[in-house]
Amino acid sequence: MIYLLRHAHAGNKRAWSGPDDRRPLSATGRREAAGLVPRYHDRPIATILSSPALRCQQTVQPLAEQRGLPVGLDGRLDVDAGAGDAATLIRPDLDDVVLCTHGELIGRLLGLLRERGAPIGRHAQWPKGSTWLLRLSGDRVAEATYLPPPGASRSH
Repeated sequence: MIYLLRHAHAGNKRAWSGPDDRRPLSATGRREAAGLVPRYHDRPIATILSSPALRCQQTVQPLAEQRGLPVGLDGRLDVDAGAGDAATLIRPDLDDVVLCTHGELIGRLLGLLRERGAPIGRHAQWPKGSTWLLRLSGDRVAEATYLPPPGASRSH
């Protein structure tokens, strides 16, 4: 299983005066990040990879600490990364992996996976803190399941 995770809620981009890659999670985002621990409780996770952006690292940190796993940083998950580059992380030998990235990249990546035959609807959503569970059959995404952000209503 591949867990494609959008980072949790971060502070307002326009109000942040520092470099965008150093923008931290908001209080809401920290609650969402903590909510990933029970969300993934029964799920096997072997590897956690994150965009180098602070908000992505902070999103997976509680889960990494609970699992005793390091957080690997990968530029293929950065906000400006290409969907083709990010898609190289969706492969059978990288199983039970959490990939934490940005909404911009998730949108492009889901579109690319759809073009390659993944069962992802054109109206797919990926709000902050949400996860797409991607199950592979060989090197193809055979199943894609949306999980809303921790604490969100499933009807959204």
